[in-house]
Amino acid sequence: MQQMNEKGQKGNTNIQASDEIDLGRLFATLFDFKWWVVGCTAGAAILGLAYGTLSTPVYQADALVQIESKSSSFPGLGELGEMFDQPSTAATEVEIIRSRMVLGSVVENLRLDISVTPNYFPIIGEWSARRYRGDEPNSAWLFTSYAWGGERLEFAELRLPNSLRGEALTLIAGERHAGETNSNNQTNFSLWLEDEKILDGISGENIDTQTPFGRVVMRVSDLHARANTEFTVSQRSTLRAINSLREVIAVSERGRQTGILDLKMTGTHRQKTQEALNAVANEYLMQNIRRNAAEIERSQEFIEAQIPRVQEELQLAENALNSYRMQNESVDIEFDTQRVLQQMVEIDRQLAELEVQEIELSRLYTTNHPSYRALNQQRERLQEDREVLRSEVGELPEAQQQVLRLTRDVEVSQQVYLQLLNRNQEMNILRAGTVGNVRIIDEATVAPNSVAPRKALILALSIILGGMIGVGIAFVLGFLRRGIETPKELEDVGISVYASVPLSEQQLKIEEKIKQSVRRSRNKAQKQKFNTLLLARDNPEDNAVEALRGLRTSLHFAMLEAKNKIVMISGPSPEVGKTFVTANLAVVLAQAGMKVLIIDADLRRGYLHTTFNLSNESGLSDLLAGRVNKESAINSTNVEHLDFMARGTVPPNPSELLMHKSFSELLDWANDNYDIVLVDTPPILAVTDPAIVGRYTGTNLIVARFMKNQVKEVEYTIERFEKSGIEVKGVILNGIERTARSSYGYGSYGYYSYGYESAK
Repeated sequence: MQQMNEKGQKGNTNIQASDEIDLGRLFATLFDFKWWVVGCTAGAAILGLAYGTLSTPVYQADALVQIESKSSSFPGLGELGEMFDQPSTAATEVEIIRSRMVLGSVVENLRLDISVTPNYFPIIGEWSARRYRGDEPNSAWLFTSYAWGGERLEFAELRLPNSLRGEALTLIAGERHAGETNSNNQTNFSLWLEDEKILDGISGENIDTQTPFGRVVMRVSDLHARANTEFTVSQRSTLRAINSLREVIAVSERGRQTGILDLKMTGTHRQKTQEALNAVANEYLMQNIRRNAAEIERSQEFIEAQIPRVQEELQLAENALNSYRMQNESVDIEFDTQRVLQQMVEIDRQLAELEVQEIELSRLYTTNHPSYRALNQQRERLQEDREVLRSEVGELPEAQQQVLRLTRDVEVSQQVYLQLLNRNQEMNILRAGTVGNVRIIDEATVAPNSVAPRKALILALSIILGGMIGVGIAFVLGFLRRGIETPKELEDVGISVYASVPLSEQQLKIEEKIKQSVRRSRNKAQKQKFNTLLLARDNPEDNAVEALRGLRTSLHFAMLEAKNKIVMISGPSPEVGKTFVTANLAVVLAQAGMKVLIIDADLRRGYLHTTFNLSNESGLSDLLAGRVNKESAINSTNVEHLDFMARGTVPPNPSELLMHKSFSELLDWANDNYDIVLVDTPPILAVTDPAIVGRYTGTNLIVARFMKNQVKEVEYTIERFEKSGIEVKGVILNGIERTARSSYGYGSYGYYSYGYESAK
């Protein structure tokens, strides 16, 4: 119960310090896998730099267009004319610029439906071509079919059948020769669709031929390339070309309600991008002029259509007035009647003018438009005024009324007729001087530097992304490392750690040589040389050996209360270093003057005999089987005070042999004749042999491997022993590597011992 309370107190302490420990372990993990972080960051930086350098640069052209206030097509309309003149919003003009009407003309004029691309060598080909400044095509670095700089291909005309529209065709340049019709050099070429030839031709000549795919009309105006150089040629539909152009053009209003439009276009070719944007701006200007001219033309057509009708009405009115006067010679208009007549004529003239305006408004707006409603309101006022005048006329004598009406008709018709003639002349003047309400302030220019790729930004983002990936990999690898990293992990669950043995580079070399001698070497002399290497004897100042000396001290006190002097060394799984610990601990004990016996009780796979370069012919299994006696099974080693009993012949029933009473008799004899007996056993989680041996031993230790065994695995190992009634004194943590995470725990001291060599 007391032990459980101690574990609980340790757990609470860990919880209280978890934040600090977690932060420290995070930094320790990053330090352990720092080369992953550095490698990923450097790799990403190199890739980002390569991408920024090798990617095709994108340039941006910009132009500035002003939309001026649009003057009315009907001069002299006053306030109503101003209402009739509704200026277009910037959003409307933006959509007009991006419309098929404008962009379609640009595509047609610049032949943007035709795409020509030299076939560059992957990755470096286009980069090399961009840096070539020669007049003649660059010589091929690798393959002659690729373009390496200085190549040109331009079409004066290209019309492909529908079956070839959108297909990627290959044009292969041939040999150049002097032209027959002009002084320019001409170049042969052939046009292919994959592996099928479409036609052969010569640059500068018109081609109109029938092919298996349909009629092809083309004329190559310029072909400048080495022989066998390939170009990819395609002709898209006009709609696809318009959509592609729309994707690279951006139009926005500069400021708010300024009427200034900012046109931007991106492309991979400086000159072509500038030409295309200028073409868009000029086409927008021309369509604006055409639109204004069309409005004036429609208005003039309407006026010209009204002139004959009004002229006829004037003639009829004059005839009626003259006829009435001839019949009534004495009738004349009095002064008051003349005043009323002038007012009525003016009102009728204004109403006639409103009628003309209404016809034009009805073609542009609905009756709910403010301009239309204003016209109706003005007409209602004039009609009210006319009704008032009519009431005054009704009080005049009949003869005066008739003369007034006829005279009014003549004067109204005369004024309307003259007004229409004047309008027609004004329209002729406007039509001749139509310039539109759009002007280009700044023509398209291209900035000297590319807008993409942004190399500095790409490099910075690559470094950040690479660092994040490296950190992520480090954390994932750290998370996947579920093995024991520090003795504290075992102590936190109440397991005693008797020794922390650092990883010895020299021992790694020894083990590799032993494996080579056992598995591959056929030279007995070389095999003997390899197997006689022993760390505690050959490198006594190694840190691992010093840790085993500390284990020797701890073991001395642990055995004071033990029932005998026999120590069993086991482990959870194979390859944890039991053999290394057993052999070198025995050497350290023997160097202290103790008489030591090592028994290799791993009857299945024990190989301790190779460490001491001894024979395995007579050993423990042979002794237990009664084939040899103790004197024959025990061998002296080349280490003073150290004897060794090999495993012997591999038996078919190892567990049964260990349960034989002769094994307990052997251990009793060894306990009486040696200062300490070390028994090396197989892993407890693999076989039950250690549980059998542990019943006769006084002290039991477990060897766990750094980063190989997990805490749960060690706990389960101890549980297996406890179920067999065997007490495990503690654990030897073997193979500790110098990492930040393993050093994190007991402050900054870590588990590597300080170097403390003897003075020379």
